[in-house]
Amino acid sequence: MAGINSFVLDSFALIGFLENEEFASRIERILKQARQGKALVYLHAIHLGEVYYIALREQGQNTADLAYARIKAFPLKYIEIIDDELLQTAARLKAAYPISYADAFAASLATILNASLLTGDPEFKKLEKKESISIEWIVRSKVAEDRQARVKARF
Repeated sequence: MAGINSFVLDSFALIGFLENEEFASRIERILKQARQGKALVYLHAIHLGEVYYIALREQGQNTADLAYARIKAFPLKYIEIIDDELLQTAARLKAAYPISYADAFAASLATILNASLLTGDPEFKKLEKKESISIEWIVRSKVAEDRQARVKARF
């Protein structure tokens, strides 16, 4: 499928899309391209689970179930396995950088699939500088940092 853009979504992108943040229209355009066969959009089960537990904790069972159902209806290529390459790449990134384990999987999946990681999570800035990962930033860094601070304040 030469010429087709490939993307990996992380939980930052998914949650922001579901909450209709300023970059939601960008995600919507990419999902539309995926529906038309003009893009491939990947999501690992780890990130679906991450969105689910955050919605469950912050907004309750009904909202978490709705978010889960909406995401499962998106035109995504779901990755539900963790093979040796993905596991070892994610572990190497987690050991080398101060990122969450889920973020290590998003970065690893993007690298392995030669896809762009769609995110606004500032944790990925160090990886972008030192690793061979393509990141497509979906929000300005100041907005992302403010959002990250709000999320961390909730915990």
